[in-house]
Amino acid sequence: MSEHDVQREVSELQAKSATAARIFDLRRIIGGLFVLYGIIVTIAGINPSDSSLDKSEGVNINVWTGLGMLILGIFFLVWLKLKPAPPVEAEPPEE
Repeated sequence: MSEHDVQREVSELQAKSATAARIFDLRRIIGGLFVLYGIIVTIAGINPSDSSLDKSEGVNINVWTGLGMLILGIFFLVWLKLKPAPPVEAEPPEE
Protein backbone atom coordinates (compact mmCIF):
# COMPACT_ATOMS: atom_id res chain seq x y z
CA MET A 1 0.00 0.00 0.00
CA SER A 2 1.36 3.40 -0.90
CA GLU A 3 1.43 6.37 1.44
CA HIS A 4 -1.25 8.07 -0.65
CA ASP A 5 -3.62 5.13 -0.14
CA VAL A 6 -3.02 5.16 3.62
CA GLN A 7 -3.71 8.90 3.81
CA ARG A 8 -6.90 8.48 1.79
CA GLU A 9 -8.11 5.70 4.12
CA VAL A 10 -7.30 7.80 7.17
CA SER A 11 -9.25 10.76 5.80
CA GLU A 12 -12.23 8.51 4.99
CA LEU A 13 -12.22 7.09 8.52
CA GLN A 14 -12.01 10.58 9.99
CA ALA A 15 -15.00 11.69 7.93
CA LYS A 16 -16.97 8.65 9.14
CA SER A 17 -15.96 9.38 12.73
CA ALA A 18 -17.07 13.01 12.46
CA THR A 19 -20.39 11.92 10.97
CA ALA A 20 -20.93 9.42 13.79
CA ALA A 21 -20.11 12.09 16.38
CA ARG A 22 -22.73 14.40 14.87
CA ILE A 23 -25.36 11.66 14.67
CA PHE A 24 -24.91 10.57 18.28
CA ASP A 25 -24.68 14.08 19.73
CA LEU A 26 -26.43 13.95 23.11
CA ARG A 27 -28.32 17.16 22.37
CA ARG A 28 -30.10 15.43 19.50
CA ILE A 29 -31.05 12.40 21.61
CA ILE A 30 -32.13 14.39 24.68
CA GLY A 31 -33.99 16.98 22.61
CA GLY A 32 -35.81 14.34 20.58
CA LEU A 33 -36.87 12.38 23.64
CA PHE A 34 -38.09 15.47 25.48
CA VAL A 35 -40.12 16.57 22.44
CA LEU A 36 -41.62 13.10 22.06
CA TYR A 37 -42.48 12.72 25.76
CA GLY A 38 -43.70 16.32 25.90
CA ILE A 39 -46.17 15.63 23.11
CA ILE A 40 -47.40 12.46 24.83
CA VAL A 41 -47.80 14.12 28.24
CA THR A 42 -49.50 17.19 26.75
CA ILE A 43 -51.98 15.03 24.86
CA ALA A 44 -52.66 13.06 28.06
CA GLY A 45 -53.39 16.33 29.87
CA ILE A 46 -55.76 17.81 27.31
CA ASN A 47 -58.80 16.02 28.72
CA PRO A 48 -58.06 15.41 32.42
CA SER A 49 -60.27 13.36 34.69
CA ASP A 50 -61.82 14.86 37.80
CA SER A 51 -59.76 12.60 40.05
CA SER A 52 -56.46 13.74 38.53
CA LEU A 53 -57.48 17.38 38.94
CA ASP A 54 -58.44 16.71 42.57
CA LYS A 55 -55.05 15.11 43.22
CA SER A 56 -53.24 18.17 41.84
CA GLU A 57 -55.55 20.70 43.56
CA GLY A 58 -57.15 21.93 40.34
CA VAL A 59 -53.94 22.39 38.33
CA ASN A 60 -53.73 20.45 35.10
CA ILE A 61 -50.18 19.33 35.79
CA ASN A 62 -49.90 17.09 32.72
CA VAL A 63 -50.41 20.02 30.35
CA TRP A 64 -47.90 22.22 32.16
CA THR A 65 -45.32 19.46 32.46
CA GLY A 66 -45.79 18.47 28.81
CA LEU A 67 -45.38 22.06 27.64
CA GLY A 68 -42.24 22.42 29.77
CA MET A 69 -40.82 19.23 28.27
CA LEU A 70 -41.64 20.47 24.76
CA ILE A 71 -39.89 23.78 25.41
CA LEU A 72 -36.82 22.04 26.83
CA GLY A 73 -36.67 19.58 23.90
CA ILE A 74 -37.00 22.38 21.35
CA PHE A 75 -34.25 24.30 23.18
CA PHE A 76 -31.87 21.34 22.82
CA LEU A 77 -32.68 20.91 19.12
CA VAL A 78 -32.27 24.64 18.39
CA TRP A 79 -28.99 24.63 20.30
CA LEU A 80 -27.81 21.71 18.16
CA LYS A 81 -28.80 23.55 14.98
CA LEU A 82 -27.18 26.86 15.97
CA LYS A 83 -23.94 25.40 17.34
CA PRO A 84 -23.21 22.01 15.74
CA ALA A 85 -20.49 19.74 17.04
CA PRO A 86 -17.05 20.81 15.82
CA PRO A 87 -15.35 18.50 13.33
CA VAL A 88 -12.75 16.15 14.72
CA GLU A 89 -9.23 17.43 14.15
CA ALA A 90 -6.91 14.92 12.58
CA GLU A 91 -3.34 14.49 13.73
CA PRO A 92 -0.82 14.67 10.90
CA PRO A 93 0.78 11.31 10.15
CA GLU A 94 4.18 10.80 11.69
CA GLU A 95 7.02 10.06 9.37
